[in-house]
Amino acid sequence: MRTTSSATHPRPLLRCAALLAGASALSLLVGCQSKPGDATSTDQTLPAATGTGADQLSAGEEALRSGDRARALSEFAKAIEVNPQLVTAHMAVGDIHRESGDYVAAEKAYASAARLDPGNFDAQFYHGLMLHLTQRITDAIRAYLKALAVRPDDFQANLNLATAYYQLGESRQALPYAQRSVALNPSDGPARFNLGAVYASLDNHQAAVTEYQQAAELMPLSAGLLLNLSESYGRLGRWTEMRNTLQQLVQTEPSPAAHERLGSAHFRLNDFGSALQSFQAALTLDPNYFPALNGVGVCELNTWILSDRTDLAARQRGVEALRRSIQLNRSQPRVEELLSRYR
Repeated sequence: MRTTSSATHPRPLLRCAALLAGASALSLLVGCQSKPGDATSTDQTLPAATGTGADQLSAGEEALRSGDRARALSEFAKAIEVNPQLVTAHMAVGDIHRESGDYVAAEKAYASAARLDPGNFDAQFYHGLMLHLTQRITDAIRAYLKALAVRPDDFQANLNLATAYYQLGESRQALPYAQRSVALNPSDGPARFNLGAVYASLDNHQAAVTEYQQAAELMPLSAGLLLNLSESYGRLGRWTEMRNTLQQLVQTEPSPAAHERLGSAHFRLNDFGSALQSFQAALTLDPNYFPALNGVGVCELNTWILSDRTDLAARQRGVEALRRSIQLNRSQPRVEELLSRYR
């Protein structure tokens, strides 16, 4: 009898703080504040603003240097009103809104800059990033592609584009960009985490394990990384490594998912007592975590079968756990099949 797992889609390590703020995810897209190596977010190949709007632009820059963002925004808005073609002013407005967390307003400013100067990498990249942060992922992909048309080997643009495709479930499209980001920066742990998640979603778990292991050497260990690594170990039948990874996780960041996956590993190793304890530990943290109820149900039914079907109390506990799981999540055909067979 096999356990019924809650195996979730492997999750990438997103690289922009706040991209999935409040979600159970991962981590974070780089570039929410500034891109390494950029003095400002404006394209320095553009000519300096002169003539109409230049005075207001200079006043805005001076206000920004003094830390008065409100006055800077006002002066940049005046510059744009006088000369709507001032890409530098649009970019400055976008930067201020981005750094203050107003991604909707920042997106509008960067969109204007990108429209006025299609060859401006920063305008295209930050427009894509703001779209990404506001969950307009399809539009973000278009903007990232425009950025990469200007600068094909930009690490962050490749990484963010891979993440965006992945979020849409388009892992085959994500793969070349995830691979390129790792090729561009082999020592970046989050990029390897992302590539591992893409490989895992394509059922290439051997490659996923390799990337997760590399990521673990290059970045602080996280629950997401250890869960993904353990899941790929399980898909490869490497139960002992799966168990060891999850035992490490429950010691540092216990969660219902970690305990439930540890229970599955114990079960696969025929350690049914430890499996049941792990499933029960998950339910202690969350009594409504239905995958752990499935684990309890299967363990109890297994106990009943191993007793030559004499331990009727174990059978009853197993059926009750599976029944409660179905009540919590009715879309579980395998669990329904178990119930119909044993109840």
